[in-house]
Amino acid sequence: MTYHDTQGRYGVISRLFHWIMALFIIIQFMALGGYINDGEHWVGNTIVPWHVDVGLLLLVLVPLRIIWRLSQQQQHAKPQGQGVMALLAKGGHLLLYLCMVLIPVTGVLLMVGGGHGLGVFGIELVAQSEQEIPWAVALGEWHAQISWLFVALVLGHLGAALYHHFVKHDDTLVRMTIKRLGNS
Repeated sequence: MTYHDTQGRYGVISRLFHWIMALFIIIQFMALGGYINDGEHWVGNTIVPWHVDVGLLLLVLVPLRIIWRLSQQQQHAKPQGQGVMALLAKGGHLLLYLCMVLIPVTGVLLMVGGGHGLGVFGIELVAQSEQEIPWAVALGEWHAQISWLFVALVLGHLGAALYHHFVKHDDTLVRMTIKRLGNS
């Protein structure tokens, strides 16, 4: 078991970052279900109240993941496509990372700018305020739009991984899984 990425395989740390964050992001996506029927259902009552907590957790994980990713730049395998496809893969990953940074930042700006205060897992980080911060609210209002862009990007990312696995039959998806197929 190797902790660092290689040309043919993501290391344990990269895989842990990827799959743990994927789980948290799926939980965040479930919060979109809070819009259905005014949140009066299991998702609205169970998942939505954790939205800010999970978002703040992601706000900590994202920079750590980016630092780790940059530290693995030399060992990391390059996308297998060429030309436009390689450019799309690189651009898609860049946009995914950009959204992973902007979504929690705009969420914090929306909360704090609106005077709502901010807490994580019951610990108050920023107290409620009577005063709004107009510039923070204005930037925070991009939270939902960036989130919908992120949903589309994640679906594209998933679709591309499945395409590589089932149509091109290459190792793109396998490199991010726990065990290489055909190896013990």
